[in-house]
Amino acid sequence: MQQRAVGNTGLKVSRLGLGTLTWGRDTDEHEARDQLIAFTEAGGTLIDTAAGYGDGASEELIGSLLGDVVPREDVVLATKAGISRRRGVRETDTSRGTMLRSLDESLKRLGVDHVDLWQVHTWVDDVPLEETLSALDYAVSSGRVAYVGISNYGGWQSAQAATWQRAVPGRATLASTQVEYSLLNRQVEHEVLPAAEAMGLGVFPWSPLGRGVLTGKYRTGTPADSRAASPHFANFVGSYLTPRNQQIVEAVIAAAEGLGWTPIEVALTWVRDRTGVTAPIVGARTAAQLRASLSTEALALPPALIEALDDVSAGE
Repeated sequence: MQQRAVGNTGLKVSRLGLGTLTWGRDTDEHEARDQLIAFTEAGGTLIDTAAGYGDGASEELIGSLLGDVVPREDVVLATKAGISRRRGVRETDTSRGTMLRSLDESLKRLGVDHVDLWQVHTWVDDVPLEETLSALDYAVSSGRVAYVGISNYGGWQSAQAATWQRAVPGRATLASTQVEYSLLNRQVEHEVLPAAEAMGLGVFPWSPLGRGVLTGKYRTGTPADSRAASPHFANFVGSYLTPRNQQIVEAVIAAAEGLGWTPIEVALTWVRDRTGVTAPIVGARTAAQLRASLSTEALALPPALIEALDDVSAGE
């Protein structure tokens, strides 16, 4: 698998990342092991998780597999802090103390002494930005983190954070931003992607298959083994099952039929090769689903089809 530089840094990652949102919850140890084997055998290096995924269950499962399935030094380990669930309630807290405690807990669950990329999981209005960023500086200077990034920041928020980190020598320069981006959600093209390009940030799109809708699996209903059938993700996926999005799905399917590809290959290749994108983060419930995404490595969409997909998915 091709490797790409993350923004204006020396960090390099595979141009597809392995997402682990469901690990330890909807994806058990056996499926996770099979996914990790398939991913690394295909040349994948970037493994993305977060302290808030399954209340730490995702990190724990990754930690149990590192060193057994794949050597720690062969992967780029990325995690996040700032979102958690306590007593079933989603909480956001990017204060310095909470961020650093979360990092220590993540390292313990992962069974490592450092992570390659540590990301602020979300913007929080009532925490001063400089306080949040000071946690990133300390994490790097203490050796617990090699590179830092942000996630789910808007355009002006991304530019402000990156500018703040550049203002004083010695601060930990931001390497990346992680945002939702797919043919069903192109909002980041208006401000976030231009800000990332201007500030030298690599871009990691999450949910590049439109929360699974672009696979075409929901054309006639909700499969029992799909994310939409899971109590954890029913609303997350259901909000994308709209008439407009169905038109985009049909266009993807038509393109796939014309090329002899799958809808997954069309949708994933489209976002992977967008200007500024470093690596889409691909999540899968099973190893078979993951292999369908890994098959895109040798593919490239014809320019005429890119233009057609751009037209049908363009926002108002």
